[in-house]
Amino acid sequence: MKITELYSDVLLEDTHYEFKAVLNSDNPIKWAKTIVAYANGNGGYLFVGVSNDREAFGLTLEEIDKTKNLIALVNDRHIFPHAKITYMLRSVDDNAEHFVLALRISVSDSVVRYREGDFNETVYVKGDGNSTPATPEEIISLSKRKFGVDNETTDIIYSEEEWSEFIDLCKEFRSDKSEPSIKELQNEEILSKDKYAKSGFVMFRDDYNEDDSLICCRLWRGTSKTSDVLDSGKIKGSLPKVLRFALNFIERNTKTGWKKTNTGGREEIRSYPKEAVREALVNAIAHRDYSIRGTQIDVDIYTDRIDVVSPGSWLLPKDYYDYPLGSIPSIRRNSIIAACLDVANLMERGGTGFQTMIESYKDSEPEKQPCVMIYPGFLNLRLFDRLYQKEQNVMTLTDSEKVLASLKECPKSIKELQALTNYKSRSRFLEDVINPLIDSGQIYREGNVKSPTAVFKINEDNMSMVKESQRCNRN
Repeated sequence: MKITELYSDVLLEDTHYEFKAVLNSDNPIKWAKTIVAYANGNGGYLFVGVSNDREAFGLTLEEIDKTKNLIALVNDRHIFPHAKITYMLRSVDDNAEHFVLALRISVSDSVVRYREGDFNETVYVKGDGNSTPATPEEIISLSKRKFGVDNETTDIIYSEEEWSEFIDLCKEFRSDKSEPSIKELQNEEILSKDKYAKSGFVMFRDDYNEDDSLICCRLWRGTSKTSDVLDSGKIKGSLPKVLRFALNFIERNTKTGWKKTNTGGREEIRSYPKEAVREALVNAIAHRDYSIRGTQIDVDIYTDRIDVVSPGSWLLPKDYYDYPLGSIPSIRRNSIIAACLDVANLMERGGTGFQTMIESYKDSEPEKQPCVMIYPGFLNLRLFDRLYQKEQNVMTLTDSEKVLASLKECPKSIKELQALTNYKSRSRFLEDVINPLIDSGQIYREGNVKSPTAVFKINEDNMSMVKESQRCNRN
């Protein structure tokens, strides 16, 4: 019996129909890639129990049960996100002993991938009678076509008042501190000629509050997630807002130290260069896969590193370590989001973000260089703490120690001292740092409490007593 006798509209294998005699359990990729390709395209049918010449010989009910169990197993373990499959049976004989199993694969709401092992994912697309791996460009195009996350023109007209956070970001990071003009945004295709915002630009709007902008930040006591969480926070909102939140979280939870120079002086050294931290977060926001629902960017600070983990597969054809250091090609998953960050001078079109991170670590050991770790469905951009297990000539300081070290040089105002720390609130800075130092007699205020000319000085007499007490306690 020919397949056309069961399904009159099925003539040949094409972009909607494919035939398989059986599904091989030893090499599931041979047929599972068809499921992935249909899910990524317009859907389709996979007929099992049909030969290449369209002869429908069918399977027994026992064979069909085994086949369905195999499909469920492969879909669960190898296809991400899982494909939506429904089954139909049609008898090929009068006694109803053999059946063609028809799999109807529905169009997926996400870009579907096939996982082979722990670190290899492939996106398949459908051609005439075959399924082929998608190129990076095809993946980007597929993502845009499916979700409109980034490059669809919306019915929202741009106004400066509703994009104030984006404008503030531009003023902060653009070299001339200017606002972007409407003409500039149109030239970058962020706005249409009628000033309608692209969907990616809507994510920079002040009132944007969708779950796909979520960033979760955590500070861990040790070097793994088995330790305690010391600080945490999460936020969703406009992309400028979540970027600032993550930057501030990292700033207040990382250290600044001092390194002795060859001339006997001291040089400030940060655990993580500001440029590297900013580039890591910008890259995560620009390149994450917003089509994977229920995910977020995770920022985890450990005692020895920061992991910035974003959803989305590695788009380049080769592994990260196959490219020379600092020469990662630029392929943009979200062209409009990346263009917005370009306009704000936070991202370069030449793909120099990785190079910027590496340059900021140029004086660090090879094992401390930034790296990208590739996993199924997400990427981990790792920055190492430059102060962790350093030689003894690098000393990390508490906020109180920073204040004391600075006051040894000369008296300073409260504003100058607060600038040495990560405190944003003056009252908290006074309560946590300054007042305890005053109460212990190590410093004192010269001038009226409310006077802008008041300064703080070291109490030399009491400092000698404190040092002697500390020496006795150590002994």
